[in-house]
Amino acid sequence: MGWTLAEIWEAVAAAQPDRAAVIQGERVITWAQFDARSDALAAHFIAKGMSQQAKVAAFLYNGPEYLESYFAAFKGGFAPVNTNYRYGPEELVYLFDNADAEAIVFHAGFSEMVDQIRPRLPRVKAWVSVAEPGHPTPAWADDYETVVAKIPARRPVRAPWGVSGEDLLLLYTGGTTGMPKGVMWRQDDLFQVLGAGGNAALEIPPATSIEELITRHAAPDHQRPISLIAAPLMHGTGQFSAFISFFNGGSVVVLPSRKFDAMELWNEVERLKATGVVLVGLAFSTPMLEALDANPGRWDLSSVRSMSSSGSMWSYENKRGLLRHIPAAVIADSFGSSEAVGLGASASAAGAEAQTAAFMLGPNTAVFTEDGRRVVPGSGERGLVAVTGFLPMGYYKDEAKSAGTFKIIEGIRWSVPGDWAEVNTDGTLKLLGRGSVCINTGGEKVFPEEVEEALKRHAAVRDAVVIGVPDARFGERICAVVEPEAGEAPTLSDLSEHVRTQLAGYKAPRELVVVDSIGRAPNGKVDYKAVKERALAALGAAA
Repeated sequence: MGWTLAEIWEAVAAAQPDRAAVIQGERVITWAQFDARSDALAAHFIAKGMSQQAKVAAFLYNGPEYLESYFAAFKGGFAPVNTNYRYGPEELVYLFDNADAEAIVFHAGFSEMVDQIRPRLPRVKAWVSVAEPGHPTPAWADDYETVVAKIPARRPVRAPWGVSGEDLLLLYTGGTTGMPKGVMWRQDDLFQVLGAGGNAALEIPPATSIEELITRHAAPDHQRPISLIAAPLMHGTGQFSAFISFFNGGSVVVLPSRKFDAMELWNEVERLKATGVVLVGLAFSTPMLEALDANPGRWDLSSVRSMSSSGSMWSYENKRGLLRHIPAAVIADSFGSSEAVGLGASASAAGAEAQTAAFMLGPNTAVFTEDGRRVVPGSGERGLVAVTGFLPMGYYKDEAKSAGTFKIIEGIRWSVPGDWAEVNTDGTLKLLGRGSVCINTGGEKVFPEEVEEALKRHAAVRDAVVIGVPDARFGERICAVVEPEAGEAPTLSDLSEHVRTQLAGYKAPRELVVVDSIGRAPNGKVDYKAVKERALAALGAAA
């Protein structure tokens, strides 16, 4: 029935029980503990009467409990569901109801909010609370540590229906507009698209069996990764990166603090001799570089072999700066999304840094015009980036949106998430952005990301978002929402002239709103709708 993550991780645990699986500060969960605690949680879910492929929502910050909840779901033949911990009550009700959640594992700090919405979620059979200092488990929930301490006598734990490669993982993605959508990944497809224990860059082929995978881990030249996942596990970048580390017999490190702290990150890299750092574009890499520049030579970072990011812009200048401090590392910048893994990639090494947003097309990637023609490299024609191969089944309970994203082109099924691009003569992509936030000014299409990249190259700009605001003549005009560097006060004329040196004049901002913080989500992404409402209010304009 295909690869199942429960069986893969159980085999890893049996082969290396005393190695660390998850590390957070002084907490070290060995592979044996990871397996046993997850068995106990799976048994708890089964005892609660949960049904086959029932959804297990993880309403949690980064920590061992996040990955244990997923492991337990896989063992029980249930489907795990990520939950954005920034959501308010109405967004949570929508998510849990849309996902048909039957179990919710949550940090006790969220108890008051969860208690508000419990009466509106009659499907939920199991409430499991992870107690925190100052936040004990509420009376109406089961205590997480009490549950996972009850190790079952018969292991591994399985429900009567067992496990299958057809079992799902639901990855809810908010995108830039609309309500969250649950991307349905079959476990077999997910394992395959994440490399199946191989590494294309190192010419290591996918494994053909669990036995082969475990044999590889035992080879003298196999280096088990120690992956510091700074990105939130509630998003695909962090989650899938953790899975890849596990597939290779490695350890996942998450930061002790809940608010990103670059100094803490580098302290942990040095302390644990992390081999890889997973981040989210400039939202993380900017303070990381600032910490290194302010403290040259403070940390021994010789263990770091890779730094990787996906789903957010990562500038050439920042990559070059990081590699100046860690010259032996390789930077892997991936272009993809929850429903389209492997659209493109770029690799940077010291002295050979990839340009901002310059990606090579993946082996299963193409760019198509809206009428289904392939874009010819160097033609200047714009198209939508698509990927084929191992793909999700679609969006949970949304056939219309599934049909809009997963399309048959040239007789093959593709995922087309909505990213516009041109194909350069050398085969690299020139990314333009998502059509859903494209600005139409005087008949010209302007993709915000292109202008944002130009703005961020200005010395006075720390972060920027570009939106369209109403214009009586042109329909929309370009507005730059800018978070300046400390002590800087960029003007509209300065920024417009700066953009004109790089892009066509019609792409230069006509309005400027300066803010203390852009307010990016933990995955580095922007809620364009919220930013637009904020900018319109500041400008005194109507939507």
